[in-house]
Amino acid sequence: MKEIRLNAFEMNCVGHQSPGLWAHPRDRSASYTDLAYWTGLATTLERGRFDGIFLADVLGVYDVYGGSPDAALRHAVQVPVNDPVLLIPAMAAVTEHLGFGVTCTLSYEPPYPLARRMSTLDHLTRGRIGWNIVTGYLDSAAAGMGLAVQPSHDQRYEVAEEYMEVVYKLWEGSWEDDAVPRDRARRVFADPAKIHRVRHDGKFYRVDAIHLCEPSPQRIPVLYQAGASSRGRAFAASHAECVFINGPSPQVVAPQVADIRRRAVANGRDPADILIFTLATVITGRTEAEAQAKHAEYRLYADPEAALVLFSGWTGVDFSKFRPDEELRYIETEAMRSALASFTSDDPDRVWTVRELAEHVAIGGRGPLFVGAPEQIADTLIEWVEATGIDGFNLAYAVTPESFEDFVDLVVPELTRRGVYKRDYRTGVYREKLFGPGRARLQPPHPAAKYRVE
Repeated sequence: MKEIRLNAFEMNCVGHQSPGLWAHPRDRSASYTDLAYWTGLATTLERGRFDGIFLADVLGVYDVYGGSPDAALRHAVQVPVNDPVLLIPAMAAVTEHLGFGVTCTLSYEPPYPLARRMSTLDHLTRGRIGWNIVTGYLDSAAAGMGLAVQPSHDQRYEVAEEYMEVVYKLWEGSWEDDAVPRDRARRVFADPAKIHRVRHDGKFYRVDAIHLCEPSPQRIPVLYQAGASSRGRAFAASHAECVFINGPSPQVVAPQVADIRRRAVANGRDPADILIFTLATVITGRTEAEAQAKHAEYRLYADPEAALVLFSGWTGVDFSKFRPDEELRYIETEAMRSALASFTSDDPDRVWTVRELAEHVAIGGRGPLFVGAPEQIADTLIEWVEATGIDGFNLAYAVTPESFEDFVDLVVPELTRRGVYKRDYRTGVYREKLFGPGRARLQPPHPAAKYRVE
């Protein structure tokens, strides 16, 4: 049995994947504006030897449900939402090993400043930064950026391909490894002969510049990708080192995993060089009865309407227009296509009604909900790994920080006892902690390696 990898799935907002539970008396997600909340969470996760914290983000508001943002604002459905990047240096300062995967949408920012931001974070975290590459899915985000409508789904990925080429050139092709001698005697900080101008003239981007940052510990952040459509999986197989997928059952998740690994092989990559995480939410206690009691208590605060607001935003389908007992059907939109597919066409043997969907999404979003004693949770996590081929889980919370504290205190010791979870962190930067020593930088056949200046 391979080692199970774990990320905490968080967002700089209220509620995140369980929007109604912010009203629970023990939930502290409304303290998202308090830096102490985030530093406390980071130390808890490192105590539990989590590989990282995966920070979601979204530009725009969920205004598909009812054609208005009112329900999202009323229920705090991922709005208000603050910038996740600014949390990372503070969390890095109180930890030594925890990795940070941060979502930054490439569709609305040129590659030149994003490359600098990621290099800066890699320096400040001492090589523990990752970037979740997303292309966006909300028309409200496009409107906020001055566009009449967002580009089509496939065009966004066409843009992303060129975007990656540009940032690879900046990160790998501008500064040589020994470009910064810091020679006080000669009064030479950086050697101009070893620093190169990047020139790119493409369909979507033009760049003529030197990368603004000296080489950081990893050069390139660990590359996450969270698009599970067919086009998204193709992009992941080419570029991603870690892939985040979603699905309510192994029947939905397993084919996605197999397809990503198959595409990786077709691109000449070792499929073991891609770690695949799936979303899950865990409610546990010292006994099964205690866990079930927590679940029942949490259900009192679950908000089905807020869940439909969230799902409408993800899919671009207005679920306020559907009857509660109406069966779900796949509808293709320019939003997050995999979200609706995972509850319809990806598992045709399971028929969901709108009411069942709302109840499911209300605690934990699109992923499964696991409830039980630590031994039961460990059994279930292991069964999912064996049934789907995933490498680990992005764990969302029902009530925070309680969900994470319960997992660290109760489930981590059980996974460790069974030998399926690490006893200590590996040494090195984030990429080495995930893939092993000597892997600080991306190597061939990854497309980034061909831009490396010698």
